[in-house]
Amino acid sequence: MSEKINCLIIGSGPAGYTAAIYAARAGLKPIMYTGLLQGGQLVNTTDVENYPGYPKGILGPEMMEDFKNQALRFGTDIRFGMATKVDFSVSPKKIWIDDNIEVEADAVILATGAEAKWLGIPSEKRLNGSGVSACAVCDGFFYRNTEVAIVGAGDTACEEAIYLSKLCTKVHMIVRRDEMRASKIMQQRVIDTPNIQVYWNSETDEILGETVVDAVRIKNNKTGELTTIPVHGFFVAIGHQPNSGVFKEFITTDDQGYVTTVPGTAKTNVEGVFACGDLQDKVYRQAVTAAGTGCMAALEAERWLSEKGIGH
Repeated sequence: MSEKINCLIIGSGPAGYTAAIYAARAGLKPIMYTGLLQGGQLVNTTDVENYPGYPKGILGPEMMEDFKNQALRFGTDIRFGMATKVDFSVSPKKIWIDDNIEVEADAVILATGAEAKWLGIPSEKRLNGSGVSACAVCDGFFYRNTEVAIVGAGDTACEEAIYLSKLCTKVHMIVRRDEMRASKIMQQRVIDTPNIQVYWNSETDEILGETVVDAVRIKNNKTGELTTIPVHGFFVAIGHQPNSGVFKEFITTDDQGYVTTVPGTAKTNVEGVFACGDLQDKVYRQAVTAAGTGCMAALEAERWLSEKGIGH
């Protein structure tokens, strides 16, 4: 026997919690399944200084706890669990949690986010949040007037290198091949920026430092030569992986797996299913923009339920 839900929210980052706050205040009695990482990527973040309303900054996990408590205050039913299968071809939609709990939902809000791709070396994980970051816009400010390194070769890596060049004395950009994947114009901007030094045919061998990043050791793919570069920050910009796999049979995604929404809305190609946050945003990927789209998703879900005459 499956449980019938009026409004189901899948995911619990800034987008999911904001959707929950708005849905609960609208009387939709939302039920949220948090996913494995309760609070999303921000629980792996230390200081958050660019979210409005926190003038002294706040730790990522604390901020997500504030979001969660606000959602709870208005009556959101928050549960630990992960959507492992869906059937969006029927109405109400069917969703399976942890393979064995079946629920039916009239409106579904997808807020499962995206995960940064990492290099996979032990020091990267050990120093994550202590000099290692996957978001220059989020964390670049902490490394102003110092030297930093960034690894990546796409448009995002170039954009982040240029962003960092305005804050940092020098940016060491590590590129695996003898060319970049980025568009020609972005490559040229990097080359034209005097305080960005590009290391071609190079890979990260190790990030050095006991408790914080002190340096990065890189290896030249052609000569095998090892070079140690003193830096205080190490940024990984090799892409993100949206958590859309379980929905792809029914929900339209782009070639990178990001859920496609109707421009200016949170609507997907399936009526009654809405997407918000980093799951559908590959451009900004900020907590504040995720929260904004979470608001949009909840308001659109409420309107859709009203138009369909589905009671709440």
